[in-house]
Amino acid sequence: MTRDTSESDTSEAGRLPNLVTIVGRGVPSNFEISVAGELEMLADDPFEEGTVVTKSAVEGSIDTGVQRFRFSGELANISVVDWNGVEGAASPSTPTVHVNYGVQNQ
Repeated sequence: MTRDTSESDTSEAGRLPNLVTIVGRGVPSNFEISVAGELEMLADDPFEEGTVVTKSAVEGSIDTGVQRFRFSGELANISVVDWNGVEGAASPSTPTVHVNYGVQNQ
């Protein structure tokens, strides 16, 4: 039996089936994400968490904890920098980023 995920599925997971998870490593860091689709933060109040979300992009900061975003379409860009402005793989302090496509319940 297959699940019908047609346009009639208006749940968050059906409308935004993909997930990006940002995991802080205990050091203040900044991130930017953009998608070729729609993007929403999984939080009660994104502005309280210091994250700015537009229809298809997000920028914010994290030091500890986890921030999650659901999106549709494809991931266009991810940029992470540590507190010194050192990018991604060049710094062990930048947050880890996990991208999952087709995630229904999280």
